[in-house]
Amino acid sequence: MNTLVLLGPQGPQPDIAQVLAAHGVKGKVALVRAGYQERESDDAEMSASLGVPAVNLELHRRGVEVFREDKELTAAYKVRQQRLRHMQQFYRIRLEKIEDAARTVAVRFVDNELLAQEEKVSVDQFRHLDADHIERCNALHAAFARQWRPSERPAVAKHRQELRALMDDCAALVIAGGHVASLLNRLVLFDLLALVDKRPVFAWSAGAMVLTDRIVLFHDYPPYGSDIAQVLDAGLGKAPGIVVLPDPKRRVNLAQRTGIQRFARRMAPATCVAMDRGHRIEYASGNLVDATAMRLETSGSVEINWQGAPSRFSSPSLRWLAKDVPQ
Repeated sequence: MNTLVLLGPQGPQPDIAQVLAAHGVKGKVALVRAGYQERESDDAEMSASLGVPAVNLELHRRGVEVFREDKELTAAYKVRQQRLRHMQQFYRIRLEKIEDAARTVAVRFVDNELLAQEEKVSVDQFRHLDADHIERCNALHAAFARQWRPSERPAVAKHRQELRALMDDCAALVIAGGHVASLLNRLVLFDLLALVDKRPVFAWSAGAMVLTDRIVLFHDYPPYGSDIAQVLDAGLGKAPGIVVLPDPKRRVNLAQRTGIQRFARRMAPATCVAMDRGHRIEYASGNLVDATAMRLETSGSVEINWQGAPSRFSSPSLRWLAKDVPQ
């Protein structure tokens, strides 16, 4: 793809129509709402907000049909998903233990130099767990792709052929938010981005998250459970060098300098970008060319009007897609 534009949450005053118009998109667009799962087809309001005709690709519904038709693939897919859930739970348990230790150490009355050294140890432990989790997830995905090659199975291939025909009639792809794991799984199952060619792609919230190198779940004000951030999985790697944090007004404590500092250092060299309504980040051929967002800095401060280029994050994205798996 030549152009990729990430947006902040759309909410009651969406700006997607203005962005599409600014990029010269006048024809029909393909819409992905798989993150809304069973509400995927309830798209009238969102389609109207685009300002151009839209066709819902219905990836969630297509996935349901694939799993109903291909029992063998379905059974293997369920086993893989259960393993991923267990891995996520165990990874989170380890994260919480490191977080507890880091907070305990941080309030000890010792000299600042020693505290700084201990903080680095804590951050390094987080980074090691994150990298190990992504590596193990990628290994599991790669093994699944090698064995089952979903895109070559008739039930999936039939839908990919239909999706290709729909995409051929569209000027752009629009990816909405919703449940980030469901969205990622459906985009990968049908390898949709391989059908985009040079069409521009526009995405927001969970849609923006899945296009980065790694998907990070976060919430400083969770309704229940711990507030520690966790890596869910590698992303699709089309927006390199950033960690996207949508809707920061509700989900990020921007006044908590210690937490921001630790999180930004943990994610480095990727740039942590908080995206509110009206924010956007644009890539051209994989390179960041324009940005209006907030950057969480390793010092613990927040750059409100960030417009700079991020460092590239070297961790592998989803290289386990079938076309990339060695024979």
